[in-house]
Amino acid sequence: MKGEKEEAVNTNCVGQPIEILLVEDNLGDVDLTREVLIESKVSNNLSVVVDGEQAMDYLLQKGVYAGVARPDLVLLDLNLPRKDGREVLEEIKSHSSLRTIPVVILTTSRAEEDVVKTYHHHANCYITKPVDLDQFIAVVKAIEDFWFTVVKLPSRRE
Repeated sequence: MKGEKEEAVNTNCVGQPIEILLVEDNLGDVDLTREVLIESKVSNNLSVVVDGEQAMDYLLQKGVYAGVARPDLVLLDLNLPRKDGREVLEEIKSHSSLRTIPVVILTTSRAEEDVVKTYHHHANCYITKPVDLDQFIAVVKAIEDFWFTVVKLPSRRE
């Protein structure tokens, strides 16, 4: 699972695939997200890390993550082992070379304090994971539709 990379290539797409970093310790959610993105109409590469320390090592290209592609988008759970997602968000947005990467909070937390705190630390959006399977799939598809077809993402060179 550490540094796992999956490629979902759609032959209808042109240009480089979207690089996605999923920071998620729930393997069921990882599998569901992967399945939806594999069926995506947008070519993408999904990399998965399972805790906050791995996330920061990946983003800073340290250790086993030296040379990985800079993500175009981070999907970040808040409740992570080793380093909490709230801390990861704060580090991403305070680091000059990472702050332009959009971070989508995708979590089970419905706490107003988490919503306020993550937006205070410049999360790009906050989504509460539905418990219903069909609704979870719909949420991931909505993320894909919005972030990969509507939004212009910043260049990876930043």
